[in-house]
Amino acid sequence: MPETFRAPRFPETGLLPIIHQGHPLPVRVTALGGGHGLYGSLSALKLITSALTAVVTVADDGGSSGKLRHELDVLPPGDLRMALSALCDDTDWGRTWRDVMQHRFTQRTDARPTALENHALGNLLIVALWDLLGDCVAGLDWAGALLNARGRVLPMSLTPLVIEGDIVSTNERGVEFRDTVQGQATLAKAGRVDKVRLLPAEAEPCPEAVSAVHEADWVVLGPGSFFTSLLPHLLLPGLREAILNTSAKICLVMNLELDGKETQGMSAADHLLVLRDYVPEIRVNTVIADPAATGEREIFENVASQLGAEVLWVEVAETDQPGVHDPLKLAAAYKQVFKY
Repeated sequence: MPETFRAPRFPETGLLPIIHQGHPLPVRVTALGGGHGLYGSLSALKLITSALTAVVTVADDGGSSGKLRHELDVLPPGDLRMALSALCDDTDWGRTWRDVMQHRFTQRTDARPTALENHALGNLLIVALWDLLGDCVAGLDWAGALLNARGRVLPMSLTPLVIEGDIVSTNERGVEFRDTVQGQATLAKAGRVDKVRLLPAEAEPCPEAVSAVHEADWVVLGPGSFFTSLLPHLLLPGLREAILNTSAKICLVMNLELDGKETQGMSAADHLLVLRDYVPEIRVNTVIADPAATGEREIFENVASQLGAEVLWVEVAETDQPGVHDPLKLAAAYKQVFKY
């Protein structure tokens, strides 16, 4: 690529921008997370604001993302692709390109798998843009322009990160012991997590992500895998500092299922206590919690108050999928929280 080539950070697509009816200054929201939890949150948030930024974890080391990360020494693109897909324009254009981005190559015959087996096309496209432009943030902006995304997607760091955690297990004789596990994909399946760390510990945050946290009216944490999608944002020193010092209010969205492997035996209140233990200084303004998935209300509210938070009790689950957030219900909850 010639050295004189300069890609514009915000590509012009010729597509009409979203017009937010009746609100010339939409609430500015920065949502932090990763994977399916962030996808659900963004699918709701884009319905109520046009000033939306997603800050995404970059520690995935499994599947297509893991292969591309290890073979090409790039950020894992999978969670970034998911966030972009969630923000797609709700038109034939946006939905078609979303489906293209999410398309996975799979073996069609009994022959051995191809080199593209299980790769998401969007992962390949994002990595191609990074290779062409030499700028991860610019590449994501161009991918967003392709979907006419209703918001911006940023990595939490420009350095691929590794999550390391201590796993608590019990053997057949009932004796509890601990192991140290590295890698998000392994950690998510290994068992109950006690402590997690980021490697390298002093990695720098993405500057645009830090700016997005400072410029927000609201910072949204969760839903998502607690130890591998939510806490990493608070373990990265520069991003943690931004979250603690921003003038934005903070909204925490609780998961609808609490029985994942990494949070075995933890109640909803236990999740809040872990957050307090990792970041004693954090102050949360509102916690969105579904009463059907949270347990004892009084206990939960008491622990939430230790974080400075009020609890908004609201049903946000899909009717036929109790463990999945309904975008319309969650959007209504966000609108109530933002008083928008």
